[in-house]
Amino acid sequence: MADNSQKVAYHAGEAKGEAQEKASNLMDKASNAVQSAKESIQEVGQQMKAKTQGAADAVKDATGMNK
Repeated sequence: MADNSQKVAYHAGEAKGEAQEKASNLMDKASNAVQSAKESIQEVGQQMKAKTQGAADAVKDATGMNK
């Protein structure tokens, strides 16, 4: 039969493993959030670029510079 120190060591090891798993899960969630934010920012950038190009073309059309 295991004595108390062995039981304490076992439970400490269990707790450490659970803490490491939770930390890993949190890191995965944070990484996913960062990736999602990055993709959103890239999409907004593309939309802004398209709108800017459209505005520039509209100015060229209005001023006759597009001919």
